[in-house]
Amino acid sequence: MFNLIKNEWMKIFQQKGTYVMIGLLLFMVLVTGAFIKYQERGGSVPDNQNWEQGLLLENDSMRKQLEEMGDAVPKNTILPYERQIALNEYRIKNQISPNEEYSLWSFVNDTTFMIEFAGLFTIIIAAGIIASEFNWGTIKLLLIRPIKRAKILAAKFMTVLLFGFLMLFILFSFSALLGALLFGLPEHPTPYLNYYEGVVTEQSMPLHLFIIFILQSTSMFMLSTMAFMISAVFRNNSLAIGLSLFFMFTGRQATELIALKFSWAKFLLFANTDLMQYYTGTPMVEGMSLPFSVFMLLIYFILFLYLAYIVFKKRDVSA
Repeated sequence: MFNLIKNEWMKIFQQKGTYVMIGLLLFMVLVTGAFIKYQERGGSVPDNQNWEQGLLLENDSMRKQLEEMGDAVPKNTILPYERQIALNEYRIKNQISPNEEYSLWSFVNDTTFMIEFAGLFTIIIAAGIIASEFNWGTIKLLLIRPIKRAKILAAKFMTVLLFGFLMLFILFSFSALLGALLFGLPEHPTPYLNYYEGVVTEQSMPLHLFIIFILQSTSMFMLSTMAFMISAVFRNNSLAIGLSLFFMFTGRQATELIALKFSWAKFLLFANTDLMQYYTGTPMVEGMSLPFSVFMLLIYFILFLYLAYIVFKKRDVSA
């Protein structure tokens, strides 16, 4: 297995496009850092001595809004208010000021939107890792070896996962390095306040950012698995890339529209790919939970790989 993965890894890095994708990711981080530095966001935020009074007034305002809404309002609408009130109360009780200096961790947090670009590049690799073998005819060189097709398929998929983790590692490490150079380490580190199921807990910023990278990359790996499956089934990398990107940019929006009318939308893939909705937002459909979404993602994951395996195992390449 190791030799198969090594062989696939060498194939990926023999392509100039791989280095172009890595270079683009690094370039986007550099541009973001330069823009933020130019906007002079690297300095300390002026201390607001009356922040406690400000949070109390904010809570009073939100409570009045909740009373005006009444009991008929869906829970998903009320949850953001409850979350913010709980966070404000925790800050006041534990004397945690919302005034935070901009530092390397702030910069890393601002670059998390680039996880989508890392996902885009991983999708491109997943879409071509099988289809390109059929297009070039090199798949025959693999299948004539005394190696089971399941093992070949597993090696290719493991290579896709490793490439995805590599892109995330490059994004995180380069953002942290650039952030340290441009903005420095925080003099007075403040914890991140996490709200989940009515409970507020403190997390260190490095741990919080690590969790963000893991949760936000869920969609990236699910779409890469879908592209891998389409590549194996249809042997067409353009189709795999096109469909995966189409679902990447429109899947969640379409699912949100369906969720407005039908509760069964919670069983759709894109209702569950955003696991951050359970920590920083509200579930797309009332009644959804983190274990439910993880279970649904596992079902889709197994289904995609099963379809890829069945078709790849029976594929005739003798012609």
